[in-house]
Amino acid sequence: MGLIRRLRVSQRAMEKAMLGVSLRDQIRNEEVRRRTRVTDIAQRVEKLKWQWAGHIAQRTDGRWGLKVLEW
Repeated sequence: MGLIRRLRVSQRAMEKAMLGVSLRDQIRNEEVRRRTRVTDIAQRVEKLKWQWAGHIAQRTDGRWGLKVLEW
């Protein structure tokens, strides 16, 4: 959870830098996200994790990934 929080903070800072927005402008994060139309990093990470898990589940060569998944 701490890593996701740090990624979100970094992403927000980058988006604000892209728009030239400072903290003094008092623009909400939702407004910044709407203007940049960038997907949330936490959602992207979650989607990639599930894709990877599906990829590992399809393996049939007897590696430990499938054994751990079944356990």
